Amino acid sequence: MKTKVSIIIVNFNTREVISKCLISLFENYALELKAKKFEIIVVDNASYDNSVTEIKRLFPKVLLIENRENMGFARANNQGIRASHGTFVLLLNPDTVVPKNAITQVVDYMEGQSQVGVATARLELTSGELDDAAHRGFPTPWRSLTHFSGLGKLFPHSVWLNGYHLGYQNLDIPHEIDACVGAFMCIRRTVGENLNWLDENYFWYGEDLDFCYRVKQAGYKVVFIPTVAVTHHKGVASGIKKHSRELSRADRETKLRATRARFEVMRIFYRKFYAQTYPAWVRFVVLFGVWLKEQITLFSLNF
Repeated sequence: MKTKVSIIIVNFNTREVISKCLISLFENYALELKAKKFEIIVVDNASYDNSVTEIKRLFPKVLLIENRENMGFARANNQGIRASHGTFVLLLNPDTVVPKNAITQVVDYMEGQSQVGVATARLELTSGELDDAAHRGFPTPWRSLTHFSGLGKLFPHSVWLNGYHLGYQNLDIPHEIDACVGAFMCIRRTVGENLNWLDENYFWYGEDLDFCYRVKQAGYKVVFIPTVAVTHHKGVASGIKKHSRELSRADRETKLRATRARFEVMRIFYRKFYAQTYPAWVRFVVLFGVWLKEQITLFSLNF
């Protein structure tokens, strides 16, 4: 029987949560895994927290790829994808917990909608709030300005002022969005192959946004399915998110690297997709704004 879904998980020192993620998969999709409709591939980026040992001991049926160094999120995902066979590829973060039928509902939706290249679920933080990275608009200069200035939060339902998170859309029904987060990102394999999968110039963050942009350029849809909810602890590997910091084993160097990577994403994305669209003065303002925000963030971090 042909594999329907390949689940790709990139691990980097997430021992505290990856076991819970894998348990949720093996408990809720036991039949699919036994029938080889689903496969699970974990790519480890040179973890040093004994998570690899635990995965081998508790989950011997997982295909485990061990890197000798941290290859970055995009490159590691591509490694897993190349080893996979599924008609659909689900990029899944180790700090998620996936309930029964969540994956099958998303795949069923995609099978009925041939123009959907990527679909995601409603990712919920442990507080029950929506992880807003799962429901994104593309970060044009205007949208970025309204977001980082705080105007988007002041006017959350405004088309004009909250395009960064598309807050004006109905979050109760499935609908098209610009981009989702790679924490739960279901991709039609034929679309991924046509786009040569993830851009490995992104080390940490941003590869999902970039991929969704190219999916839309190719004429396919990115869809948000709010009727499917997945828990996302968010930020365990990086250690820079307040709500998951107690679960993280990230050291100071990792936190700094993640923070710098977060801002490098903005530079890469702007230069790749927007540099030729906007005049030189806009480019200067945007890149200066990114640099300034990065310096303020690094200064304010309390490691």
